[in-house]
Amino acid sequence: MFLLETESVYCKSNLFESGFAVNGGLDGSGQSPAHLAACGGQAFCLLWLLQTGADANQQDASGETPMHKAARAGSLQCISVLMASDAHFDICNNGGQTAEDIAWSYGFEECGKFLNMHRRTQDLKNASLSSLSERHILNGTLTGQKRGSASSSAQDGKKARDW
Repeated sequence: MFLLETESVYCKSNLFESGFAVNGGLDGSGQSPAHLAACGGQAFCLLWLLQTGADANQQDASGETPMHKAARAGSLQCISVLMASDAHFDICNNGGQTAEDIAWSYGFEECGKFLNMHRRTQDLKNASLSSLSERHILNGTLTGQKRGSASSSAQDGKKARDW
C-alpha cells in the first residue's frame, strides 16, 4: 500500500512541476510526466497518467517515447502498461533506435524478448492481412471473371430457350 501512495505523490509532484499538463514538457528536453514515470519504472503512475490523457507516443527532444524510457530502465511493467495502452513500439528515436534496440543494448534481455515477440507478432499479422487482402482482390477478380462467363452462358441459354 505504501508503494502506491509513494508513486501517487511522485505523480502529483510531476504534474505540479509541469503545470498539471500530462503531455507538457518539463524543460527543454520535452520530457512529459509519462516519460519520467516510464524512466523511473513507475508502472502505476504511468497507468494513471495514460488514463488521464497522457500521450503514450509523445516524443521528447531526442525522439524518445515513454516506451524508449521504459526499455532504458528495464521496466517490463511499464512496457506492458504502454503496450496495453496501444503505444507504438516501433518508433525510432533520433539515433534510429527502437525501444527493443535500447532494451538489448542495456542488457535487459527480458524486455528485449518481450518487445521482439510483439514486433514479430505484428509483422506476422501485417503479412497475414496483406496476404488476405491480396487473396480477396484476386478472388474478386476471378469471381468476376467466372460470373462474366457464367453470365454469358446463361444469356446464351436464355436466348436459346427464347427461340
